[in-house]
Amino acid sequence: MNLAAMPVDAPPPDILDALRRMHLLGDGNAPGERLTGGVSSDIWRIDLPDGPVCVKRALAKLRVTADWQAPVERNRYEAAWMRRANAAVPGSVPALLGSDEASGALAMQYLPPHDYPLWKAQLRDGTADADFAAQVAASLVRIHAATAADPNTAAEFPTDRIFFDIRLEPYLLATARAHPALAAQLRALVAQTENTKNALVHGDVSPKNILAGPHGPVFLDAECAWWGDPAFDLAFCLNHLLLKCLWTPAAMSGFLDCFDALSTRYIEGVTWERPQQLESRAARLLPGLFLARVDGKSPVEYITREADKDRVRRVAATLLREPPRQLGEIRQAWSKELAA
Repeated sequence: MNLAAMPVDAPPPDILDALRRMHLLGDGNAPGERLTGGVSSDIWRIDLPDGPVCVKRALAKLRVTADWQAPVERNRYEAAWMRRANAAVPGSVPALLGSDEASGALAMQYLPPHDYPLWKAQLRDGTADADFAAQVAASLVRIHAATAADPNTAAEFPTDRIFFDIRLEPYLLATARAHPALAAQLRALVAQTENTKNALVHGDVSPKNILAGPHGPVFLDAECAWWGDPAFDLAFCLNHLLLKCLWTPAAMSGFLDCFDALSTRYIEGVTWERPQQLESRAARLLPGLFLARVDGKSPVEYITREADKDRVRRVAATLLREPPRQLGEIRQAWSKELAA
């Protein structure tokens, strides 16, 4: 785990107790720092005698303006997702060191920021590496393919309710309430997603949850892990590359190149169904997620100008009313809006 640190006092006693139950800490205490960057968990770097570890504990109420509740047992499924992902693509997640269901906490390898920079920070600074975006796609599609080939994975993730509470309701249904004229289309996307069960989904494949490691991307924060539609992960990540065009306009063409590289490499790796079917679902879903990041319960923090929000709304509304079948159609519509 790699997040920015902020100075604090000693770690909470219940975090240290959880480490003791994981047999990672003895009777003594350990110093640490609270890490910033997440809205859904308390995240700490704890300096154990053998070296630093990252500990995260799920929150029942997420740190957003809207009332957003989520089940705390989701960390159990995050740990299970990490095991599955590492089996499919070794090194694609931090090493999992332990989990404690009593507190909803898990411990993992601490990855130093100088070796594992956050992809979101690179994009913010205008570094748009299409080769890295393709690597993200290659790892993600391998995880999906490996789990799709093992349908027994489904029994390990009875998380339909968690996924609904953390993703479908705050993103698509909350946005439907904000846009009654588009409610039917957004509810149809919820039904499409709920009824597609193909592979193990991360649920939050975002640049803020991907480290640019020395050996490739490292995925973080799989609290939304769910047996369902892998098109959700693809659309969710591509959505961020479109939105970044408004955050760092000077790198716009690079972000669109990343969009192309990620979508192309991912679709090339789909083996469990016809690639065109998955691309069509992702293309229909993406405009709903696009609109959700300005008018849902979790708006992106960097789009603050109303004029920019209106640009997102215009493109999303058109695409929701006339659903695209290919991801390139969305890229083209957004490029046209940005050029206007």
